[in-house]
Amino acid sequence: MGIQEFACVALVLCDNGHIKEPKRNGTIVITIPFNKPPLVGTELGYVREAVEVNRHISGDGDFTKRCNGWIEEHFGAQKALLTTSGTTALEMAAILCEIQPGDEVILPSYTFTTTATSFSNIGAKLVFVDVRPDTMNIDETLIEAAITDKTKVIVPVHYAGVACEMDTIMDIARRHNLLVVEDAAQGVMSTYKGRALGTIGDFGCYSFHETKNYSMGEGGALVINNEAFNDRAEIIREKGTNRSRFFRGQVDKYTWVDVGSSYLPSEMNAAYLWAQLEEADRINENRLAIWRAYYEALRPFEEAGRVVLPTIPAECKHNAHMFYLKCRDLADRTAFINHMKEHGCGCVFHYVPLHSSPAGQRFGRMDGKDRYTTPESERLVRLPLFFGMTDGERQTVIDAAIAYFTA
Repeated sequence: MGIQEFACVALVLCDNGHIKEPKRNGTIVITIPFNKPPLVGTELGYVREAVEVNRHISGDGDFTKRCNGWIEEHFGAQKALLTTSGTTALEMAAILCEIQPGDEVILPSYTFTTTATSFSNIGAKLVFVDVRPDTMNIDETLIEAAITDKTKVIVPVHYAGVACEMDTIMDIARRHNLLVVEDAAQGVMSTYKGRALGTIGDFGCYSFHETKNYSMGEGGALVINNEAFNDRAEIIREKGTNRSRFFRGQVDKYTWVDVGSSYLPSEMNAAYLWAQLEEADRINENRLAIWRAYYEALRPFEEAGRVVLPTIPAECKHNAHMFYLKCRDLADRTAFINHMKEHGCGCVFHYVPLHSSPAGQRFGRMDGKDRYTTPESERLVRLPLFFGMTDGERQTVIDAAIAYFTA
């Protein structure tokens, strides 16, 4: 930055020295972004190893196998397969569930689009169910009423890394002979009654996108909790071929045997992820510390009835994937976001409920009333939270939020 450009940057400081209103040429500048991709420092060394030492940059090399093994060992997963994204992990799960056109899939409306498209793309009818206002997870007490003779799968989404009520959901699924696909995109390192999210249903799907706690840029993983699906999952992931069996010496040549696509991430992506899995506990504790600091600072405003803070049920251990709060209403949230941006803090809202979207109305329906999904989504806003966030950055966010709620 040159001297003249620097002179145009106005930094209005609070009494404690934290940036309050950063502006450049009169335009608001976000100095604390909502997210920064995690970086532990060893990623590029492992990428170089994949390229220069292993000389293997396509899928299923040494680093991919290390990541798969880490997930299986640390989470007690029966089998884990890295994929090119959390989306493709869900797509593989949908294929393994043998979804046919007209089959129904029950899921929350408050989720990312790929929870839905992974099933609607192969002909499923989406049945949206309302959420619980305390966790923003699917309301397990409403699922059974949404089941018809066409229902095939239940897809619980563990919002913000906080588990759905999985005992109830699994009981419903078993009594009605349904499959359960956990969308645990946000749930890596979270547990429910001591069990890792993604390992409870028939399938679990993780995301390692750059917005997640652990990242490979674009990537994900499919967890398979019933070994009966193992062989077919490998085939689907290998473009519909039995190539994996060939490399294990189980067949003398490989051929096309089933549906499938190229769901293998490159070794360079897997090498990047491996560096972060080695530091998983450190990343987790760092994020939890930020989350706790936000919670403690803002708890007085919840006690005063000004905001609502996240609820973590006693049986859940979360991973601090995000810190959100709920304002009074949409207008209050909009004012809060604008206030935080004026103070350099990148705060954002989250999903627009899928059942109200054009595609959601085309490919699905809402079962029962939208009692909480829309009104609660309009109140929710997320604060900046990322690995390596400095104490100063964290305090700037806290100071700005407190200033708003005490105004």
